[in-house]
Amino acid sequence: MTTHVGTDGSVVGDLGPVRPRRLRRTAALRAMVREHHVRPEDLILPLFACPGTQIRNNIDAMPGVAQMSVDLLVEECREVAGLGISGVILFGIPDHKDSTGSPGYDPDGIVPQAIRAIKDAGLDDLLVIADVCLCEYTDHGHCGIIRDGDVDNDRTVELLAREALVYANAGADIIAPSDMMDGRVGRIRGALDEAGRTDVPIMAYSAKYASAFYGPFREAAGSAPQFGDRRSYQMDPPNIREAMLEIELDIEEGADIIMVKPALSYLDVLRAARERFDTPLAAYNVSGEFAMIKAAAERGWIDEVRVRDEVLVSIKRAGADVILTYFAKDVARCL
Repeated sequence: MTTHVGTDGSVVGDLGPVRPRRLRRTAALRAMVREHHVRPEDLILPLFACPGTQIRNNIDAMPGVAQMSVDLLVEECREVAGLGISGVILFGIPDHKDSTGSPGYDPDGIVPQAIRAIKDAGLDDLLVIADVCLCEYTDHGHCGIIRDGDVDNDRTVELLAREALVYANAGADIIAPSDMMDGRVGRIRGALDEAGRTDVPIMAYSAKYASAFYGPFREAAGSAPQFGDRRSYQMDPPNIREAMLEIELDIEEGADIIMVKPALSYLDVLRAARERFDTPLAAYNVSGEFAMIKAAAERGWIDEVRVRDEVLVSIKRAGADVILTYFAKDVARCL
């Protein structure tokens, strides 16, 4: 269709005035032609498992989010499954920590306990994803073994592979390494395959940035570094070409799903990944993004539901197939 501007300033096409507003006039019309949708099956809810029974420790910076003992976590998963949400991703709060993060790869650790309990509850339609990292389990709060004041990449990778296999054997449907060590996807894939677990997919945190948006998560997971920071292994926020390299390497090493984290300040990275790679793409709508919306809404500065939905659809519009978000239950209830 060719168009030109009429004498009154309106845009005129071959068949008359072009009026895009016609399809915005009512809610039904807008819904009919909507280009992007956030569905319950697109969502993953992060959960924090802790020791004990009937324990619920609310996270001050994240209203509605809590550390939960396994018995309460199973009930939470029943609700999640009933809402049609695709799955949950588990983070563990151990009863002790050490320099090597050994509670993270203990077959009887908190995450394997939670995985087994969810599976024993018969929630077959709910995907159980196990986050693989050591930061929640080390007494120094870093994501691996410390040598000479920094994380030893290769020694850490061996422990991550061990952790991944423990979680797979406990029944995890997906393994999700979040540590950002070089070569860890390939080593985990090899360990799983050697153990006969070729059926277990890997969702790699491929482009995970050293972001200030993780602050509330550090409270939730008790994983703040006791010295320094994570900028020697998580990505530098200004870099996008490096993100494409990290994603490409993870795919070559065997990642089945790739992830960009955080989401909201990295929509350009999501879009670049979507345009370059055909692998399923996830994005993590992280704790700081969640907390900012909650805090502003509590003060009456924004409409929480509209802002939440606008943020999540922007992540979908940028190219994400899967969204990890603390808003998952709220969104699914509305849908």
